[in-house]
Amino acid sequence: MKIFSFEKLNVWQKARQLAVLIYKSTKAFPEDERFGLISQMRRCSVSISSNIAEGTGRHSPKDKARFTEIAFGSALELLNQAVLSNDLEFLSDNLYQKIRSELTEITAMLDGLYKSQINS
Repeated sequence: MKIFSFEKLNVWQKARQLAVLIYKSTKAFPEDERFGLISQMRRCSVSISSNIAEGTGRHSPKDKARFTEIAFGSALELLNQAVLSNDLEFLSDNLYQKIRSELTEITAMLDGLYKSQINS
């Protein structure tokens, strides 16, 4: 089985693990949030790893960097939603801190990836 270049990226692996955590965490949210925060948080979390993957398929460094920027934006959007979910007591403080910590690490890794792409 072929392994694609994005699958070897630590940032993609961490983003994928975060998406799994978000899916599991949002299962406990109130049912009336199914089309609100649950949907938004799940789409954002999937968007991070998806844009990393899609960017590796681009040929120009500028195109690769653009998809990394989009992934970074999705990570910040997810952070905002996690803050709100914690404020609304849908996420425990411990789970919120775990998600925030993961996002801090992922955004730092995305920043490094972006800088390497624009300097290629």
